[in-house]
Amino acid sequence: MKELFEPVLVGKLDLPSRLVMAPMTRSRATADGRVDELVAEYYAQRAGAGLIITEGTQPSVIGQGYVSTPGLHSGEQTEAWRKVTDAVHERDGRIFVQIMHAGRIGHPVLYPDGALPVGPSPLASGGQLYTPEGMLDHPVPRELTLDDIAQTVEDFTESARKAVAAGFDGVEVHGANGYLIQQFLADGSNRRTDEYGGTIANRIRFAVEVARAVSEAIGPERVGFRVSPGATINGISESDTADLYPALVRELAPLGLAYLHVMELGDRDLTRVLRAQWPGTLILNPHPTPESFPAKPEYGVDALREGVADAIAFAELWLANPDLPARIKAGGPYNEADRAGFYGGDHRGYTDYPFLED
Repeated sequence: MKELFEPVLVGKLDLPSRLVMAPMTRSRATADGRVDELVAEYYAQRAGAGLIITEGTQPSVIGQGYVSTPGLHSGEQTEAWRKVTDAVHERDGRIFVQIMHAGRIGHPVLYPDGALPVGPSPLASGGQLYTPEGMLDHPVPRELTLDDIAQTVEDFTESARKAVAAGFDGVEVHGANGYLIQQFLADGSNRRTDEYGGTIANRIRFAVEVARAVSEAIGPERVGFRVSPGATINGISESDTADLYPALVRELAPLGLAYLHVMELGDRDLTRVLRAQWPGTLILNPHPTPESFPAKPEYGVDALREGVADAIAFAELWLANPDLPARIKAGGPYNEADRAGFYGGDHRGYTDYPFLED
């Protein structure tokens, strides 16, 4: 496993290892989108990662997609996140915040004015929102106008500026998992007939505009971009994945971003294509075959040895094992994830996982 513990450069950050903590929604923010001391403890416990990427964080009110998720669009939210970054940096860690606009994966009950969620086209996801009162169907979203799109790009940009003010080392733009950016990328959710729809060149336009604007605002060395080629999460469907993502990567490559983060979904051949076209650091959440879930340390070692990745992101392993580097070095044992504590609640299934030294 020694390859996982070699240093690597991400932007201008020298990471002490290639072990990255993947973003994971944990739903423990306040009603107004602020994080608290419990969230700070959670991330500080995992500061031994080469890099932490936080849970998806909405850049605007209308960008929220779930109950109790954090935001980064107000002064109060920015100040609250400072507790997290300070706690991680005090333990010599490095942390990026993932900026995530949920798009059509939302519901009027999440927004103070009861507005509809937004999307590239008026097409519902077919999914549901969990609330303490029960499950609610995602409604048909309001189609974003050209002015709305420009404002949404600015929302991402302003959120990135607030991330720097909050002490984050950088931001990850979430272009994966069926949220707004992937909704623009996928022809199943994007039926527009203007310059943001139809051809691949048009469907990747919004993603590239967001990445470029955020990079210009805070510096490309502080910006990562995440994709999940072929994902069907949240009602997404893509008929041209094999052509879509190489085209996107070719447009992102000249921006000089800190990294490309690929959530691999069993298609190693496509990962190889993206690796060949990406000149910078590539972080891989490794799933080389459809059966390889959740990701395991040996999958990461294989990807590093093959050269298809420069760093490896794990999710569930980090969730259940705050001291994951020590456990990998020791060959285990690994804590089993408590699924009942994945989303919402208190410290149980969140900050109470035992450390190996205990």
